[in-house]
Amino acid sequence: MQHHAPDARRFFDLTEPICLVNFFADEPNEAMAELGFRGYWDGYFAGRSAPLGRVPAEVVHAAFYNFADGEAARHVPRVWETTTPEAAHGARERGCVAALRRILGDLVESEGLVRAADLLAKAAVSAPTEGRVMYAGLRALPMPAEPVTRLWHAANMLREHRGDGHIVALMAEGIGGLESHVLSALDMGIYPAESFGRIHHLPAALLAEVMSGLRDRGLVDASGHFTEAGRAKKDRIEALTDTLAESPYDGLSADERDELVEVLTPIAARLQD
Repeated sequence: MQHHAPDARRFFDLTEPICLVNFFADEPNEAMAELGFRGYWDGYFAGRSAPLGRVPAEVVHAAFYNFADGEAARHVPRVWETTTPEAAHGARERGCVAALRRILGDLVESEGLVRAADLLAKAAVSAPTEGRVMYAGLRALPMPAEPVTRLWHAANMLREHRGDGHIVALMAEGIGGLESHVLSALDMGIYPAESFGRIHHLPAALLAEVMSGLRDRGLVDASGHFTEAGRAKKDRIEALTDTLAESPYDGLSADERDELVEVLTPIAARLQD
């Protein structure tokens, strides 16, 4: 079996814009509000954890990995007093597909989108599920037939597959969930890292503890920037994440991988714009 690490990174860049509509478009939030949720994070935890079913907060915390202690428990299992996992996943899907249809416009009816959806779906069901909790949850759901819905679901499966592998890479390098946000913030040029949107709301004492731990291990300097060792650790994490994200694309031939790049490129470009 041949592996294609460059393909894993290349396809991440092309599929991530499809998934990001869930976080940056209005339609998914509106779909969750129709279920009765009045806050973003209730909808987030309900929609993303839905494929896992009615599991305890501890399981969601473990699977998501990068939330502070107690954050999952503020939403799970309370969200299931408002709706069901099946309805939550359905709302998330409807909202994301509506956003994709609005943004992609004329591309929705193109042969390229249909082909992209088919190839992504083929890749998305080609990877082993062992050790991939979030991916396995999505893999257990039916693959949609409608092309735009199929495109979103397959891209979401591949995102969670990669995310499961990213957690493995973080753990292998001894990086905790909140620490991973600091490394990501610095990698994106966000400074101070504590201002990053995913952690800025946390108590100052907790953030100070996280930064102190990274300084003590020589990963950030006194000013809160990467040290050489910290930069190298982040690079190793990303390289291993890419390696662990390869397996879905082994389900495609070399020609199919090239074709998938071709048909995904205008879709990703439109979403990025």
